[in-house]
Amino acid sequence: MTILARAIEVTRRYGDVLALDRVSLDIKAGELVGLLGPNGAGKSTLINLFVGLRRPTSGTVELLGGSPQDAAMRRGIGVTPQETGLPESLRVGEIVDFVSAHFPEKTDKGELLARFGLDDLVRRQVGGLSGGQRRRLAVALAFVGRPRLVFLDEPTTGLDVEARRALWDGIRAFHDDGGTVLLTSHYLEEIEALAQRVVVVGHGRVLADDTVRAVRDMVGVRRVSLVAEDLPELPGVLGSERVDGRISLITTDPDRLVVELVRSGAPFSDLEIRPTTLEEAFLAITSKETAHV
Repeated sequence: MTILARAIEVTRRYGDVLALDRVSLDIKAGELVGLLGPNGAGKSTLINLFVGLRRPTSGTVELLGGSPQDAAMRRGIGVTPQETGLPESLRVGEIVDFVSAHFPEKTDKGELLARFGLDDLVRRQVGGLSGGQRRRLAVALAFVGRPRLVFLDEPTTGLDVEARRALWDGIRAFHDDGGTVLLTSHYLEEIEALAQRVVVVGHGRVLADDTVRAVRDMVGVRRVSLVAEDLPELPGVLGSERVDGRISLITTDPDRLVVELVRSGAPFSDLEIRPTTLEEAFLAITSKETAHV
């Protein structure tokens, strides 16, 4: 598969802060890659390097076979950063026309606005849009120039569930047509719903890079849930929660946990053990990395 973006042993420093530490990553044509990590992990820095907003302190970044600093390369991508500022006096349709004028190929305006649920707002001034509508417009603008590769940094921040799912549909439609997407998100269910490949970053390094299922299996985390009034301290518990009398325990060793639970003599019922969600895997990976550091 053709590699559309590549980072090779990339390090980026901001003064004394090490944002990325010898990161290597390839984005191949046709992929939909989810980039996960806590705040300060280096997600936005990596995207800024790929789109030419920053230069690496050391290492190499390639975009569409050339340099991200080359405007001709950047015309082949679309970007939605975490924060955007749009002229409030312009109408939605005028903003789309203005951005479209910067690209040799353009997505049909009506088709684009319909894809992201904005077709009834074409004559509305940006200043009159809700926060969610502005965010949907900012994401839609990433697809204006018929890009080969789109970078979306926290694309659905601030959106309600219905609006997020509408955006998911627009991103899926682009991907189904052969487009390539790299997106970051704090909504882990979003990555599960959209991504085929998951890259987990923490402390400026790549901690995991595989399918959603493989990332789950990699950490070997399981959820043990049961009904009990109270429990003793048990070994290997990474996290716990109680909802309506049911206790859920996240552990890397469910067999040992159950053995110790039985030995404790604490009364319990309705024991279940199931595979982890991506969120649980994510927490386990980052907690292990933190413990290592």
